[in-house]
Amino acid sequence: MNLNGTAALVTGAGRRIGRVIALALAERGADIIVHCYQSRADAEETAGQVNRLGRRAMVLSADQRDWNAVESLCRQAWDTFGGIEVLVNSAAVYRRTPLGDIAESDWDEMLDTDLKGPFAFARFLGPRMKERGCGKIISISDTAARMIWPGYIPYCVAKAGVDAMTRGLARALAPEVQVNAIAAGTVLWPDGFDAHQQEQALGHVPLRRAGSPADIARAVCFLVEHGDYITGAVLPVDGGRHLEG
Repeated sequence: MNLNGTAALVTGAGRRIGRVIALALAERGADIIVHCYQSRADAEETAGQVNRLGRRAMVLSADQRDWNAVESLCRQAWDTFGGIEVLVNSAAVYRRTPLGDIAESDWDEMLDTDLKGPFAFARFLGPRMKERGCGKIISISDTAARMIWPGYIPYCVAKAGVDAMTRGLARALAPEVQVNAIAAGTVLWPDGFDAHQQEQALGHVPLRRAGSPADIARAVCFLVEHGDYITGAVLPVDGGRHLEG
């Protein structure tokens, strides 16, 4: 897919990995729908950077746990840009939830945001992409989907669901739409991780270093621009961490 003249919707594009992905797609010629929920100021900053790259940007807010809100956002974006060729599901909630401390609200928030939310966007946009004859859907997953860290069980379960969702959507939307996921490794440290914890974590990474959001963005761009014969895949971008799982 040539990104010149396309429109890409990136969820959680106001901050962190989502912002880096949005800017990478804009650099390659895509107009960007910047989705956010509570970080409107950050999203506006991303949109400004997209504009400075010479591309159009639109900021739209929605709680992705609310399917009606997601559908309204997608419909507005689709009508404004005359279609959407690329969806990147990046928005997610990530925090430590030790087993004895998990509340029902923790479980609901993690599963609803990290799994139901991405599905809500794909549920609306995927069939429309298929009807138009082309589209790319990429969700940001995590090596945690395979590792299942005991202190992060709801998050790991949600990401495992993202991997399963990816395979299901790939079959449902084929052959017109390619659906893939990226299993991100250590590209951003959790809040509160000290130097000793970082060193310990990197000891499990064969490449012995952390990655960066730019590594994830490059993988997204590869799948969008050169992944026409790739669908239903979960691409690890983790320095080899999955090899020790």
